[in-house]
Amino acid sequence: MPKKIVQRECRADTSFSSQIPRLLQRVYAARGITSDAELNYSVHGLARYHQLKGIDKAAELITAAITSGKRILVIGDFDADGATSSALAVSALRAMAANDPGYLVPNRFEYGYGLSPEIVAAALPLQPDMLITVDNGISSIEGVKAAKAAGLQVVVTDHHLAGRELPDADAIVNPNQPGCDFASKNTAGVGIIFYVMCAVRTLLEQEGWFDNRSKPNMKSFLDLVALGTVADVVSLDNNNRTLVHIGMQIMRAQRCRPGIMALAEVAGRSLERLATSDLGFAMAPRLNAAGRLDDMSLGIELLLCQDINRARAMASELDSLNRERKEIEEGMKQQAIKALEKIQLEDGKQLPWSLCLYENDWHQGVIGIVASRIKERFHRPVIAFAPDDNGMMKGSARSIPGFHIRDALDAVATANPGLIPKFGGHAMAAGLSLAEKHLPKFTEAFEAEARAHLDEDALQSVLLTDGELTIEDFDLNLAQQLKNGGPWGQNFPEPCFDGTFRIVQQRIVGQHHLKMTLQPTGHDYWVDAIAFNVDTGIWPDPAIQRARVVYKLDVNHYRGNDNLQLLVDYLEPA
Repeated sequence: MPKKIVQRECRADTSFSSQIPRLLQRVYAARGITSDAELNYSVHGLARYHQLKGIDKAAELITAAITSGKRILVIGDFDADGATSSALAVSALRAMAANDPGYLVPNRFEYGYGLSPEIVAAALPLQPDMLITVDNGISSIEGVKAAKAAGLQVVVTDHHLAGRELPDADAIVNPNQPGCDFASKNTAGVGIIFYVMCAVRTLLEQEGWFDNRSKPNMKSFLDLVALGTVADVVSLDNNNRTLVHIGMQIMRAQRCRPGIMALAEVAGRSLERLATSDLGFAMAPRLNAAGRLDDMSLGIELLLCQDINRARAMASELDSLNRERKEIEEGMKQQAIKALEKIQLEDGKQLPWSLCLYENDWHQGVIGIVASRIKERFHRPVIAFAPDDNGMMKGSARSIPGFHIRDALDAVATANPGLIPKFGGHAMAAGLSLAEKHLPKFTEAFEAEARAHLDEDALQSVLLTDGELTIEDFDLNLAQQLKNGGPWGQNFPEPCFDGTFRIVQQRIVGQHHLKMTLQPTGHDYWVDAIAFNVDTGIWPDPAIQRARVVYKLDVNHYRGNDNLQLLVDYLEPA
């Protein structure tokens, strides 16, 4: 679908120092940053953990469990945020001399998401005294009830939106629970457990626990926080940018844990030159592959591993899983696209405003990625379903701006009691369970909800850019300054620009990537460019000699040399 290109508006009330390049000042102003002070990402600028509702109680309970020798079991989740959260919790507890802390992560194919009664039953043979949930638990009403009935203490740490009822846990730490005044509502699960462990360390220190024990440096855990935060695509507000910035510094200095080093190696990324895009698009997918196709325990063990050679072996296994995931994803995506194109071309119909997709051979672990890809292509809320068992389906939902998908599921569930057995999530992503026989009814109700909250303009995909560049801006040093000007990420996007170019050369490389030489209109200057995963049914096309291009200034490091190239996000014939 063609996209509408819109240039961002910049704030005028800025007071940047001359040390920041003019173009970068313009980029910051378009993201609401007005001065150098807002770019000071030091640990002293982090939001204070005491603002988190329930954290003092949680820290007291965990501290008491540590000092009395009770066994703590961490209950994780099967995505990258859950894996980094689990690894951070276990690592920090070990560093604080807790009694044999362990973890249990639900296998998505056996148990599904969160602290369920079934997971509690699986935990009991491990003889824990306390369960700590990470990146889950806020909707685990029955699971917490089962754990309490078994005599276990339960501390819930989560960041997902709370429902109408909260679990009866001994403590809940979640910035999105009612009554919590924590400034960064966008903190990922790994950030929340980091704050909880900081509070625990403070209490243990006050009680003299470290008088004859080594005291952990909490900053050393921020490599995990950076990876999990970027991987979970949470909004990079100032606090999250600070967490990610410090974590990235640790990685670039090669002081990160062996598992992260091995992930970077297997992804072909240099730690010294690491960018947030490397975390999000190269390292996180490999970590996620464990939870999508197999068991996230492999990813957690990688992050806990202290031996670089063992870490490399595990990272290689994850890399193989990720290649398998890509093949499965491509097949599912093509099935979905063909079905939607059939509606448009053969039936002559307009696409619905929401898309509910299902095939009985789809893979549960990959439906979230497929939903994202279809959403990007057709710019509509998308839910992809895969069969579970006993006539049930698992659904993974992705949304577009202006449509809060978790609230939409809540509205459908409220209007149709019993239709959706379980759901949860955020504004832009959610998950649900559904009986296969109820798919037509759900599809109709979800479409009605989409039409109630969207209009036709909302279905037009919009690309926001930072405007056009002058010929002087096509500069290698400036490209490097832009890359280093982040951390960039969700709601604080990496700078991108638009312009019209003459296509001097074009060819396909690596099967799906379009390599080009471009000439800015009106200038005798050529620049290399690459567009990844293009539609090879359209490109290359020698008949297309001019194109409107949305791109990033990029540094191509090849055989020891750095060269300027344009990283193309979108192009259309001009």
